Amino acid sequence: MTSASSQEPVRIAMWSGPRNISTAMMRSFGSRRDCAVTDEPFYGAYLKDTGEPQPMAGQVIADMDCEWDSVANAMRGPVPDQKPIWYQKHMPHHMVGGISISDFPDHRHAFLIRDPVRVVASYAAKRVKVTPDDLGYARQLEYVDQAAQMSGEPPIVMDSADIARNPDQSLQKLCKALGISWDPAMLSWPTGRRNTDGIWGNHWYNRVIKTTGFGIPEKSGQELNKAEQIVAEQCKPYYNKLLDIAF
Repeated sequence: MTSASSQEPVRIAMWSGPRNISTAMMRSFGSRRDCAVTDEPFYGAYLKDTGEPQPMAGQVIADMDCEWDSVANAMRGPVPDQKPIWYQKHMPHHMVGGISISDFPDHRHAFLIRDPVRVVASYAAKRVKVTPDDLGYARQLEYVDQAAQMSGEPPIVMDSADIARNPDQSLQKLCKALGISWDPAMLSWPTGRRNTDGIWGNHWYNRVIKTTGFGIPEKSGQELNKAEQIVAEQCKPYYNKLLDIAF
């Protein structure tokens, strides 16, 4: 198990779609004294290359390094504050440039998934339009396969609903799978913003900044309009395949 006394840093790449408790997970790892966190480092490059009209796009591009190779080198480089663990929050659908998961063979890769019905409902509440490409399920499944090929081991896939139901047990399993020590500090955190939050947090993080831990289990009965239902249905086969290998 890696601990604060280990010399070789552990770089964790957590691949998640949007609206998938990914920021809460970043809060969880950020509660560890031995862990640095980075918030969606390729978001600016994605927005610059695609021209996607997402909220605060211009501000995000102006605020970030938007060069693919430069960002990749930074994620492979020195860990912020010389911490022994570095948690990097990534989104597969951002990876539209010349960099992919295969450029991080020394990272420990994990995947966070969520039922697309719930993702679409949450995402649609923030944007007028949502497409399957916005949610990244297909590329996430592709990256799961690539991670397995790189490591020669079954990938780490976790469903956000399981974490919400039992965060203590789920996070202990995750730490064990990642080869790092368990820290109960991961179960709670102070409210408020962090200087490690992306600038887009001003639009997207209005709920998570009020939290002090993982939320209560989700309720059923998400209401989607017809167009949103179609998007969720298109994503469902990929989610089901990911769910089959989740632990």
